[in-house]
Amino acid sequence: MHILIAPNAFKGSLSAEEAAKTIAEGLRESEWNGDITLSPIADGGDGTASLLNKYWNAESIPVPVHDPLGRMMTASFGWIQKEKKAVIDISEASGIKLLRKGDLNPLHAHTFGTGELIKAALDKGAEKIIIGVGGSATVDGGTGLLKGLGIQYFDEGGNEIHDLPLGLLKLSRIHITRMHERSSQVEIVVLCDVQNKLLGDEGAARIFGPQKGADDEGIVLLEQCMKQWNDMTILTMHRNMATLKYGGAAGGIAAGLAVYTQAKLVSGIDYFLSEMHFETLLQEADLIITGEGSMDEQTLEGKGPFGIACMAKKKDIPVIGLAGQIRVAPQSELYQYFRELIAINPPDIALASAIKDTSVNLKKTSVKLGNSLATLRNKR
Repeated sequence: MHILIAPNAFKGSLSAEEAAKTIAEGLRESEWNGDITLSPIADGGDGTASLLNKYWNAESIPVPVHDPLGRMMTASFGWIQKEKKAVIDISEASGIKLLRKGDLNPLHAHTFGTGELIKAALDKGAEKIIIGVGGSATVDGGTGLLKGLGIQYFDEGGNEIHDLPLGLLKLSRIHITRMHERSSQVEIVVLCDVQNKLLGDEGAARIFGPQKGADDEGIVLLEQCMKQWNDMTILTMHRNMATLKYGGAAGGIAAGLAVYTQAKLVSGIDYFLSEMHFETLLQEADLIITGEGSMDEQTLEGKGPFGIACMAKKKDIPVIGLAGQIRVAPQSELYQYFRELIAINPPDIALASAIKDTSVNLKKTSVKLGNSLATLRNKR
């Protein structure tokens, strides 16, 4: 049996590469023996650029930028000189990983630093920019990013709005005349890890606001901010961001980029698997093991493991999913794609402990899985 190990990152604990190595170590310590291929994946979320940059042997370009709360730091983007292609993770300058839990404040956290990274890539002569949009600390609809590219926001009194996104409640005019001249001339591809739209019950504020530190009142305010941003965008650009599939990704960054830079929004996992020629790896695989930090109904909305399972299903290759938490009903649609879903943590474990022990528990689970596979093989 040839096993293909292709996990996503376990958010907050293990990168995709670390997760793949840990699963492999567990299998090799079990009673199972056979061929193993490691192919860590990314779906547009945190770490996507890192894997693509390794695959493309990109040069790392450091840039002084502002973090989500406006503090100076250094972030970087990948650069492929031959193709004049830049690869950016928004988590590098606007990520939740940059803030302590007590500093999370999505009413005032912005993506200006990511705009600075894009500007630096444009100034370097980029003809194509790939952007992974997972792992942000923000719900600003991309307004901070676009401000970094030169867009200005004003209230009714003609005062420029700097406090993003909360200041959008007073948004009356959008000036695009100072926007970077090349921002809509290059090809920008946005790799999205969810299909959510900008507004509504499944939108950026209500679904992702709590993950970024918003309480109930904050969620309502963020929704109002995004609605005002969209209303003024319709007047300015004659396009409705609320209709865009993927528009709610990373707190609405995808929507803002699509309308103001003509960026193309795509499924991150589909793009990644295509670039990595993943289909060729399936030719020798008898079983696939994938996974990520949590698997639930949101997994069906474009997350990496689901993309893997869809591709494998077409070739009748069984897939096993491992996750810190499995939160799906027995009749979930996920079971049409996964032979088995296995939680690596005890059911009542605290989140902090689960994250801390991810590596240990993932390896233990992989050993048990390997032993089960060996038992099944011996019974045949």
